[in-house]
Amino acid sequence: MVLATPDELRDRIRQLGKSAAQQNEPHFVAVREIVSRLAAQEGALLPILHEVQHALGFIPKEVVGVIADGLNLSRAEVHGVITYYHHFRSEPAGRHVLEVCRAESCQAMGSEAMWQHACYALGLPAEGGTASGGGITLQPVYCLGLCAMSPAAMLDGKPHARLSVQRIDALIDRAVEA
Repeated sequence: MVLATPDELRDRIRQLGKSAAQQNEPHFVAVREIVSRLAAQEGALLPILHEVQHALGFIPKEVVGVIADGLNLSRAEVHGVITYYHHFRSEPAGRHVLEVCRAESCQAMGSEAMWQHACYALGLPAEGGTASGGGITLQPVYCLGLCAMSPAAMLDGKPHARLSVQRIDALIDRAVEA
């Protein structure tokens, strides 16, 4: 396999933006900068996806081609990685993200009831999603590493353990008030 030099990668990325006027939008500019900065490192796809999600809050479908072209991968390969890892989002999240653990230990301690209650409290379907108004995104996560303190959840990256329906309500209230 022949790897492109960093200069060749930067030139290739610059060319990507010249074909469509929409690629001058801020998120395309940000993604091209991230790809050009990280593309030369080995195994660059995951670090690039993490940086794009950190910068934009999600990975827009429209930028998958920019990432794929910058790494000489197919769009399907990039899309496959995005959809394989639950952490990556293709749609914008709410201002707050509540992740409820759905792994075995938490389920054995009642996380299914927490999940159903959170869906009901936020007016969401059984698979979660973003509440109307964009305030809170509820999503499942499979193991937060807090098995000894099940059931667990994370609100905006901060772990919460030994949950009850009342504590889920308190987390939701805290997010709504913030």
